[in-house]
Amino acid sequence: MLEVINDFLSGKVLIVLIVGLGSYFTIRSRFVQFRHFFHMFAVFRDSLKSSAGQLSSFQALMLSLAGRVGAGNIAGVGIAVTLGGPGAVFWMWVTALVGMSSSFFECSLGQLYKRCDSEGQFRGGPSFYIQHGLQKRWLGMIMAFLLLITFGFAFNGLQAHAVTHSLNNAFGLDTTYTGLGLAVLLGLVFIGGIKRIAKVADLLVPVKTLVYIGVTIYVIVLQFDHVPGMLMTIVKSAFGLDEVFGGLIGSAIIMGVKRGVFANEAGLGSAPNVAAVASVEHPVSQGVVQAFSVFLDTFVICTCTALLILLSGFYTPGFEGDGIALTQNSLAAVVGDWGRMFISVALALFVFTSILYNYYLGESNLRFLIGENRKALIGYRALVLVLIFWGAIENLDTVFAFADITMTMLAFVNLIALFLLFKVGMRILRDYDDQRAAGIKTPVFDSSKFADLDLDLKAWPANPPAAAIKAEAEPQGVTAAQR
Repeated sequence: MLEVINDFLSGKVLIVLIVGLGSYFTIRSRFVQFRHFFHMFAVFRDSLKSSAGQLSSFQALMLSLAGRVGAGNIAGVGIAVTLGGPGAVFWMWVTALVGMSSSFFECSLGQLYKRCDSEGQFRGGPSFYIQHGLQKRWLGMIMAFLLLITFGFAFNGLQAHAVTHSLNNAFGLDTTYTGLGLAVLLGLVFIGGIKRIAKVADLLVPVKTLVYIGVTIYVIVLQFDHVPGMLMTIVKSAFGLDEVFGGLIGSAIIMGVKRGVFANEAGLGSAPNVAAVASVEHPVSQGVVQAFSVFLDTFVICTCTALLILLSGFYTPGFEGDGIALTQNSLAAVVGDWGRMFISVALALFVFTSILYNYYLGESNLRFLIGENRKALIGYRALVLVLIFWGAIENLDTVFAFADITMTMLAFVNLIALFLLFKVGMRILRDYDDQRAAGIKTPVFDSSKFADLDLDLKAWPANPPAAAIKAEAEPQGVTAAQR
């Protein structure tokens, strides 16, 4: 029954939502992800600056990458290639390309409608921009519940399954014991809250990402002569033009979109929860940073995994096996048995930080639903750890079907909300673009220009000091437009 429901929702509804609305946001914003592409690197550099008492933009980026760079980048890509052929990689690229605009707007709106809590920390996300932007708390509560179920439970079970079965394949470790060990380690980090999770992500995310990219690039360089031909095969297979993979065009599209969304999460409403926590000068700057993370996740890391598989010589059409084993054996075919062990260790690091991120999303949305309730929080932590153990020993198809269904429902609510708030997103984008066009290197958000919106003035004060300083620095009588 799960698979029947999943085939309809994630095989049809999800594709229309992600690609259709992502394309709409892209065109209406005049291709914001292209216009700001090189600007992304400048904003990323500026995000390295720390912010006293709050998470910096860089920390928020690392935390979101902790979630995005997970099992989907290794096991998910392997499954996409196994079931959809090389053409699935092309549709993962398409999903990411339009998803960059969706991620841009959802994270910008997450920043715009964030709130400052009793402890002086920022909180926000889709539930907040639905409640304060659309004035529909009931829908915000549905969104929070779906985020809690999808990330707190479903995705965590899937991530746990990926790492325990990878360790079993490489080292022969029993999934029951590795599942228990993973649950214990994660429980120790959960206790420390968002700041401890952010510190762990700061340490592990850059290391795991750079080392993994380095090893996969080494394999790609060894087979560099075949890269142009393989890229051509990916494109041809995506449209059924390759004789070997011609019959897989439908599967290529479905698997490319499903696994692409699972890998980069663009449009699901997950990243805005973390993006809202950061202290930035303008909501759009965090949207730019998060769009960059989608690019890094799919066009860099997922592509490295795909080329590793396709260039190894191990993969053949009709391969029977899971995506984890395919990726492990592909690397081992090039570098030897240590490649299988390397994938397991890399996946363990990817999954560990992803589960921390997923846990935080669930906790954040639980707080939105019921407020500060210590007993409920302890119960949530315990249930997450139980679900991690369940995912470690459960059948892969069952885990994936459950995750895909909740993911599609989540995307539906979030993308409809983004569509309804798109005019607001365009207003703050124009404000940002106007300031950049006026020569302001770091645009500053002035909430007095948006008095009609339900904003938290503690998070976004009117006439902020930085804006006043910029105004005083301008020659008297010269407007931004004249300059």
